Amino acid sequence: MVLVAQSLGGFTAPLVCARAHVRMLVFVNAMIPTPGETAGEWWDNTGAISARIANAQRAGYSSDFDLATYFLHDVPPELIEQGEARQYPEADIVFAEPCRFDAWPDVPIHVIAGRDDRFFPIDFQRRVAQERLQVEIDQLDGGHLLALSNPRGLADLLLEYLRVVARGHSSISPLM
Repeated sequence: MVLVAQSLGGFTAPLVCARAHVRMLVFVNAMIPTPGETAGEWWDNTGAISARIANAQRAGYSSDFDLATYFLHDVPPELIEQGEARQYPEADIVFAEPCRFDAWPDVPIHVIAGRDDRFFPIDFQRRVAQERLQVEIDQLDGGHLLALSNPRGLADLLLEYLRVVARGHSSISPLM
């Protein structure tokens, strides 16, 4: 199994890895926790909000969070319309519960970041991936919701990771 964790799914990833045989772990614009950290603590521990605001000020869009600016700015309108009916509020407990794991699994771990992610800016993601996993990121065109804004690019990169593992290599050079 290849586990792909997007955004807040990064906090679920170590729990799945502890319970299932995972061949590879891929973070996509994801929160990367440390053992025992809560998703609520992650924001201050990584400086995520400061990075988001600084990026907004540099790029000239509002630093006040809203879905359209930070998540949907590059998603096709027809997909946005389809998704509106599927919106559900996030349970508060997810931000208070510690991420209980001791270490990341001994499998290839990749981090994919959208060049245009306004929620987790690319430089921020690069720093967090290096500090927490000691890995370099692979970049794709697109924002925070890469699976919606650049599905072909994301699928191609995931398939390339699988081809490399099948050839017996644990890492690849960035494609994009």
